[in-house]
Amino acid sequence: MVSKRQFFAGVLVSSLLGGLIVLIGVGLFTGSSANENGLERRSTSMTTSFGDIDDAPKNYIVPEGINFVKASRAIVPAVVHITNRSEVRGRSRSWSRLFGDRRMRQSTGSGVLISSDGYIATNYHVVEDADELEVRLDDNRRVDAELVGVDPDTDLALIKIDAGSLPFVEFGDSDQVEIGEWVLAVGNPFDLNNTVTAGIVSAKARNINLIAGRQNQYGIESFIQTDAVVNRGNSGGALVNLEGELIGINTAIATNTGTFNGYSFAVPSILVKKVMDDLLEFGEVQRGLLGVQIRDADGRFTDELSGVHISSVSPGGAAEKAGLKVDDVIVGIDDREVRTTSELQEFVARKRPGDKISVKFKRDGRNKDVSLELMKKEGFVVSAPEEVHLTYEIEGSVFTDISSETKSILRIDGGVQISKLDEGAWKDAGIKEGFVITKVGDEDIEDLEEFQQLLDTKKRDFYVMGKYPNGDKEYYKIDW
Repeated sequence: MVSKRQFFAGVLVSSLLGGLIVLIGVGLFTGSSANENGLERRSTSMTTSFGDIDDAPKNYIVPEGINFVKASRAIVPAVVHITNRSEVRGRSRSWSRLFGDRRMRQSTGSGVLISSDGYIATNYHVVEDADELEVRLDDNRRVDAELVGVDPDTDLALIKIDAGSLPFVEFGDSDQVEIGEWVLAVGNPFDLNNTVTAGIVSAKARNINLIAGRQNQYGIESFIQTDAVVNRGNSGGALVNLEGELIGINTAIATNTGTFNGYSFAVPSILVKKVMDDLLEFGEVQRGLLGVQIRDADGRFTDELSGVHISSVSPGGAAEKAGLKVDDVIVGIDDREVRTTSELQEFVARKRPGDKISVKFKRDGRNKDVSLELMKKEGFVVSAPEEVHLTYEIEGSVFTDISSETKSILRIDGGVQISKLDEGAWKDAGIKEGFVITKVGDEDIEDLEEFQQLLDTKKRDFYVMGKYPNGDKEYYKIDW
C-alpha cells in the first residue's frame, strides 16, 4: 500500500509591546506502510511537495580553530542556573513568622561546575544576601546549594550542592589567551537556559571601575574583554576557549541600556582558580599585599609611559621594607612584564601572604629589582588614633557613633549603633544589640548628632532601617 503524507505550514504575525513577534507553526501528518510481516516501516527521510528532506545524521567537517560544536558539547552540561531567594524584611522576623507574611525577593544567574562532587564557581553578586540558593542542573534537576565562601574583592563566590558524578569544566590558562582568539560565553540570559554565544577576545587586563565603585578600595579588576553576547542572567557563567576549557567567569557588560551593547567582561581563570582554592581551604581569600598606592604610568606623574607608578607607600608594609619609594615605577613581577595597574593587581592577587616575589622597577630612569615578602593587610596598616565615641540614651537604649572600620565592613556612609538595649520602645520593636541604624523614615543618618536631632522631632510611630554587623539588612517599626 502506498503511504500517504499530508503537510501544512502556517505563519502568524502579531504585535506585542510595540515589537514584531513572528510565530511559525509547522505540522506534519505522516502515513505509514506495512511490510509483508505486518510491521510498521518508517522512512528515514521526509517527502513533501517541495522535495525530500534526508534526516540521516551529518558528519560535518569543521575547519580547525573554529569548532564551536566541540567546545559547546564540553561546557554546556557543566553550566548551571542559580536562583537566589532573599526575604524582604518586615517589622521583624518574629512578626513575619507570627502572621505568615514572609515575602521573598528572587533573582537569577549562572554558575560553573568545577568538580564532579558539586562545587560551583559563580559571582558574588549572584549569591549576595541570599537566604536560599537553588541550582538547576543541565538535566533539569533542582538542588539546594550552600554557600562556601565569597570574595567581594574579585566579585567571586563558591557554592556547593550535594550531588556526585557531575560533569564539570577543566580550568584553562587565561594567561595564554590571545587578543583576537575565538571564545564562547555560556549561561542563562533572561532565564533562557544553556545559551551559547560566540565572540573574540577584544582586550585583556581591562579595568572598568566596577568593583571599586562598590566602595571597595581593595577591588581587583583585570577582566578579559570579549564581544560574545552576554546579558542579565549570564553573570557567573563560563567563558571558554575552543577546547572547552574555562578561561573566565562572565561578570559584567558595558551598556547604556541595561542589555548587551557590544562588550562583556570576565574574571580570568587563573585568578578564579586561586580564589576558589582559598575559599575551599580557608573559607576566605588569603591575599598578599604590597602596601602601595598606585596608578598607571602614562607620562603625567613620571616620564615613564608604561608600568605602574607608586604614589604612596604604606608605613611598615612589604614595599617599604624592601626599599620601594614614592615615584618608583614597577615594570615587572617575577618573570612577567607589568604595563598597567590591572596587570599588577592580578599578578599579586594570585599570591598569598608570605609568598616572595621579585619586583622590577625603574627609579630615575634606571632599572632596579628587589625581592620582597607579601604581607597581610593587618600586618602593615597603621592603627588610627583612637576615635572618640559620643553616646545618646533614649527609650531604654544607648546609641553611639560608628567607627570608620564598621562603615567599611558594612559598606555604609554613616549611621549609629545600638550599644546597649534595655526595656523600652526599641527592644519592643524586636531590635537586637549591635544593630546599626542608617535611616530613620526617609532620612539618611550621618552621625549621632543628626540622629538625636531627628528623633527630637518625632511625635508618632516611625520606621528605622539598617544592618547588623554580619551584614543582614532589617527594618523595624518603632512605637513612639
